[in-house]
Amino acid sequence: MRQNTDHIPEKREELLKGQLHPDARRGRGAITNRVGRFEVYERERTDDGWGSLDEGEKLQTEISPGPSRSVISKNNSPDIPFELSFNPYKGCEHGCIYCFARPTHAYLGHSPGVDFERLIYVKDEAAELLGKELSKKSYKCKVIAFGANTDPYQPIEREQRITRQALEVCEAFNQPVGIITKGYLVMRDADILQRMAQKKLVSVAISVTTLDRKLARAMEPRASTPTKRLDAVRQLTELGVPVSVLMAPIIPALNDHEIERVLGLAARAGAVSCSYVLLRLPGEIRDLWIEWLQLHYPDRANRIMGILKSMRGGRDYDSRWGKRMRGEGVFAQLIADRFSLARKRYGLNKRSLRHLDVSQFSVPPDFCKSDTGNRSGTDKNITSTKQMDLFG
Repeated sequence: MRQNTDHIPEKREELLKGQLHPDARRGRGAITNRVGRFEVYERERTDDGWGSLDEGEKLQTEISPGPSRSVISKNNSPDIPFELSFNPYKGCEHGCIYCFARPTHAYLGHSPGVDFERLIYVKDEAAELLGKELSKKSYKCKVIAFGANTDPYQPIEREQRITRQALEVCEAFNQPVGIITKGYLVMRDADILQRMAQKKLVSVAISVTTLDRKLARAMEPRASTPTKRLDAVRQLTELGVPVSVLMAPIIPALNDHEIERVLGLAARAGAVSCSYVLLRLPGEIRDLWIEWLQLHYPDRANRIMGILKSMRGGRDYDSRWGKRMRGEGVFAQLIADRFSLARKRYGLNKRSLRHLDVSQFSVPPDFCKSDTGNRSGTDKNITSTKQMDLFG
């Protein structure tokens, strides 16, 4: 693999091949915006004779309505720790370069690169649709994960408030929820979360990938700082909301040296559980990641990719269930052992978050009058044993 030692792609050849001008990608994670894999034509920047390649206009976030007939997604993957999920947004302004949801933007005719970070689709009627789906006689109450694909507390949620509206619906139905986020904005909804926690209806998983502000700024440019995320852990704990910390992804030779410190500070902040995921590079993420790595860490790009391949059977990525999340081999086992020891040392395995109560679920009277029909019963097995593994 050829390493790029230029921190800024000033060469015209690089700009022509898809890299964005530094001014255009300021505040973004990806450095290119190539077309998605389903597009017939490629796009390249061309000079108009006036030196336009030397100019760069900052790309702004654009919000569009994203009509949807359903907002509850289902999966049956054996290594995904939940069956139902709710995602109010397509695309994510946080811009995490490693985000496994990036390839989904190709289905919309957009680039998984910068387009994923700035062309955001909003499900305006998500809360209403959620209420209708929960009211159906066929619905069987299970924990719903908020943020399984894109972050429900990304910056545009501040104005859109769709996640809050959905939480209000879940509270009305006594529908248990597991939230995954990097956003300190979750504290805006502390009032709802506290009430739901008192009824064992909510848990929150805060993703803390690194404590290094420089690395976080480059890798997760619009997510809350690591300090603010730990503040959210502390404040939610004080409110009685059970919190887990996710170190996802762990990247060998980049942030794996922080495992013990991240878990130690998480435990001090009040987290009761922890988990991790090894860096995954499916689809277009592989090229986006390598471009990012060569730009920001050219001195260790080869080493990082070499270790990753050793954990993936000599490949950049292994999509097999049971292998894709943790990898295999000597380095994978070393990370697993270190994480396990740190978890025990800091007491992050003493309490489980697999306690969210599904027995309280009931359709509110206002929804009972709808044409979807009335139903107030549910499976009386009050504990969720499989789908909350990610939270404990």
